Amino acid sequence: MRNLLHFLVKYSNIITFILLQGLAFSFIFSGFNYHNTRLIKGVRGITTGIEMRLGRLNSYLRLRDINDKLSAENAELKNRLQRMIREEDLFFLSVRDTLLNQEYQYTNAEVIANSVNRQKNYLTINKGRKHGIETGMAVASPEGIAGIITGVSDNYSVAISLLNLDFRVSARIKSNDYFGSLSWDGRRPEYAILSEIPQHVVINEGDTVETTGFSAIFPEGITIGTIKNFSKSGSDFYNIEVALSTDFRRLRYVYIIGNLRKKEREELESSVQ
Repeated sequence: MRNLLHFLVKYSNIITFILLQGLAFSFIFSGFNYHNTRLIKGVRGITTGIEMRLGRLNSYLRLRDINDKLSAENAELKNRLQRMIREEDLFFLSVRDTLLNQEYQYTNAEVIANSVNRQKNYLTINKGRKHGIETGMAVASPEGIAGIITGVSDNYSVAISLLNLDFRVSARIKSNDYFGSLSWDGRRPEYAILSEIPQHVVINEGDTVETTGFSAIFPEGITIGTIKNFSKSGSDFYNIEVALSTDFRRLRYVYIIGNLRKKEREELESSVQ
């Protein structure tokens, strides 16, 4: 469908010309009179309207192409930033590393299927094994975290959404570094629950909640949301509701984040446990 629209936009002038030529010849053979003159003016008005609509359609199609390009450029900028941080750390520590490996690799992608009204929601993404995607990679929107890759084919991947009862992520309050576990309670797609924060900790509505980086999946410091409200329960911990930064109802462009040192880290951690 999109290719057809591109074709119509690309050759709109030729198509319009052919239509007008056909009408002109029909007028010549049928006899030219005042009524035909008015008809030509009417046809011109119609074709002008068509050209204007085709122009707007072309602008829309170009806007989508621009969005795709910007998404790819943002992913490349994130990768460059990772390399710059790594190089700065090496310089500061006076460590020689000829590889200069960055820790995370960002790949831009598009969500092609998504659900928010189930207890266990998933995302389908248009990048797969051919693009370097593997299970266990993080998925984030430009605003915050979105999920984790759980299945991969050659050209597609499926991710467990943050809006899934089985999803858990280590999260902290940015203002004080106290961390706990963030999960979804299966109710509203705009909110999640942060647990295991002790009641002696001072927290405020509006405080930013972000990833801790404790797991080998999500990098440290990716925004999750802000504290919407909180209350003290009968236990020693707060009940904290977090307003999610990612709008899952409109989720479309994402980054798939791969930890290039994940295998090394997991092998080391498993060897001492």
